[in-house]
Amino acid sequence: MNTVTRPRILVVGAGFAGVECVRHLERELAPGEADVTLVTPYSYQLYLPLLPQVASGVLTPQSIAVSLRRSRKYRTRIIPGGAIGVDPEAKVCVVRTITDEIVNEPYDYLVLTPGSVTRTFDIPGLAEHAIGMKTLAEAAYIRDHVIAQLDLADASDDPAEREARLQFVVVGGGYAGTETAACLQRLTHAAVKRYPRLDPGLIKWHLIDIAPKLMPELGDRLGRSALEILRDRGIDVSLGVSVEKVTEDQVTFTDGRVIPTHTLIWTAGVVGSPLIDTFGAEKVRGRLKTTAEMTVPGQDGMFALGDAAAVPDLAKGGDAVCPPTAQHAMRQGKKVAENVLASLRGEPLQPYVHKDLGLVVDLGGKDAVSKPLGIELRGILAQLVARGYHWSALRTNVAKARVLVNWLLNAVAGDDFVRTGFQRGRPARLKDFEYTDAYLTPDQVRAEVRESRAAQRS
Repeated sequence: MNTVTRPRILVVGAGFAGVECVRHLERELAPGEADVTLVTPYSYQLYLPLLPQVASGVLTPQSIAVSLRRSRKYRTRIIPGGAIGVDPEAKVCVVRTITDEIVNEPYDYLVLTPGSVTRTFDIPGLAEHAIGMKTLAEAAYIRDHVIAQLDLADASDDPAEREARLQFVVVGGGYAGTETAACLQRLTHAAVKRYPRLDPGLIKWHLIDIAPKLMPELGDRLGRSALEILRDRGIDVSLGVSVEKVTEDQVTFTDGRVIPTHTLIWTAGVVGSPLIDTFGAEKVRGRLKTTAEMTVPGQDGMFALGDAAAVPDLAKGGDAVCPPTAQHAMRQGKKVAENVLASLRGEPLQPYVHKDLGLVVDLGGKDAVSKPLGIELRGILAQLVARGYHWSALRTNVAKARVLVNWLLNAVAGDDFVRTGFQRGRPARLKDFEYTDAYLTPDQVRAEVRESRAAQRS
């Protein structure tokens, strides 16, 4: 008896691109037309741009983690785990579940939206001592860590230890680093009032970046405005400088300065997920090369989008690729879902085209710089635009309500600077949160698929 199976659509990643793709597929697929499976370690979509506000205690972690199971119409099968390899010839994705079980998931159409991981360099001590700002757990951990440094400094009678506990270094002058330094500086500035034994003047924040300008995407004038805001708050901003080496209690800069510190937050850019290195496909600037329709050249039934994909930016032209931003990822998700449906139904695929709507940078409090539709804004108006944009981009009304209540409550009542217990046990670092050592090599992927199929036949 012949068994007819429905086409299998496998989506890897539940970021902006992956969730938008799944939502559109569910709306447009006819009953029984195809099966949709989503691979993600967590059954929520994380609103990444607001992570610095979680780290600084303005928002609770739950408020920016939007559940994927809230909709009653949700019919996608979720595999709780991470994709660690792809075999395009066998059309199999290898998944490691959260219980550490290896599962081989076959597909007819594969949508790769695995996102990105923190970019690191071969700097002595970096991997052992740096903390990232890429996941919800990292944001919550950093908040605990920073408050713990205040607690430890307050309890210490050693001037050298106090100095090291009360100096904080953020590496990376992009959006993540700038917003992280700005928001956490406000946290320590407010918290130190609860520590009468601590001299507020001892608390020092350092923001460094190898680039000659802060957030060059904003343009010269807004970039200078952001720089002035940070320096007016007492944040030491050093440009054209990087890290030479890191130890447990100090950071050495390339200009020769040595900063005693127990806190190095590393936000010096991102690279595409290691998943894209598990099979032989061409890359562009560290991201998976795609066509304008977001198909992967030479790979049957494979699409890629979001941070891990170098999608041509047709609105800019030339060899430009779309930047790894939420506004592109969400729109790419919808377009790739339309192209998967078109491929399924034998219809022509359409290219992705979107003109960038602008940029917003929330520096906490009344400070912000924004550039919506090319219009440069500063201060309270820029803050209203920044928060209005983020609020409107949240996917559910429940998430919008939680964020709005958090903003209002923080503005009225402030923060109690409570630690949640992440500091118990050994310190956690980059690899503990992003699992960059979990991926297979291309040979390991093929061997795993072959062994699994041989076991099924026997």
